[in-house]
Amino acid sequence: MRIAVDAMGGDAAPVEIIKGAVAAARFYTDHEMILVGDQDRIKSELVACGATTVDNISVVHASQVVGMNESATVAVRKKADSSITKSVKLVAEKAADAVVSAGNTGASVAAASLFLRTLEHVKRPGIAVSIPTFHGACMVIDAGANIQCKPSHLMQYGVMASVFCKYVLNIEKPRVGLLNIGEEDAKGNELVKETFSLLSNTSLNFVGNAEGRDVFDGKFDIVVCEGFVGNVLLKFAEGLSISMLAAFALEAKKSVWTRLGAWLCKPVREHLYSKMDYTEYGGVPLLGIDGICIISHGRSDSKTIQNAIREAIQFGKYEVNKHINTELEIANSSLVTAI
Repeated sequence: MRIAVDAMGGDAAPVEIIKGAVAAARFYTDHEMILVGDQDRIKSELVACGATTVDNISVVHASQVVGMNESATVAVRKKADSSITKSVKLVAEKAADAVVSAGNTGASVAAASLFLRTLEHVKRPGIAVSIPTFHGACMVIDAGANIQCKPSHLMQYGVMASVFCKYVLNIEKPRVGLLNIGEEDAKGNELVKETFSLLSNTSLNFVGNAEGRDVFDGKFDIVVCEGFVGNVLLKFAEGLSISMLAAFALEAKKSVWTRLGAWLCKPVREHLYSKMDYTEYGGVPLLGIDGICIISHGRSDSKTIQNAIREAIQFGKYEVNKHINTELEIANSSLVTAI
């Protein structure tokens, strides 16, 4: 595979992005890494990494960068030569097979939607985020790609996420839940109620409604929701985990005894941290587009980027998009029959 890496996207770009791409190139020698961005800065970092002779790394120059706080749609329109837009265009032009970016998420979604379009049976793309928990990962879809959802969009999110979980995460029959304010079938607004009915008439392993706390208790492998709610949920979970870790560190320093206790608990704490480490997941797929787009966290380091590239390779290896189209065609047929 040829993977276009947005070398200028992210808080630690281009240093950490290039380090991650170099590590991936050295590990996945049968795949090509295309670094997109300011060629002088990229080449300078390749020299620093001792990677100037790595055969499966190439550079494509892009003169512009989309800032993390810029308006996504405006940036895509006005910065045609930005590293993220050019990376996506390489996929659209079949010069690359996948794109990985830790830059502006909105710009990544906008560029992918504009230049790659959606798969044949997909109405709206969705960001599928694997939230690490003590019971394994729970995938939340959508996490912000589509904030004006219809029931059919949410149903499709369930199908697309199930395909990804089955072929990439090796979960044979992922348990799908619908985010709601209660477990009862009658709860929720009209969007949720209509979506519940649609999901119930598919072949998915639809378990029922999921409350917010259920994301973390191991009841579901996938939780479906509209993008506005999903993004709030994601940011809340991230902020809560950071605050709890900071509070623990502060309390541990209060006395000799608390410092001793923290030291004794260090092996347990490190084990728990490793289970909750988002860098292991690399990035999140934008499901439903006619291509492969992996979006990484803005604070991504080299390890995260290397894992994001691994995820892009797995996405292509298991032909996720082909399976999504097949499963959506079946789901759409079953819904027509049910009606």
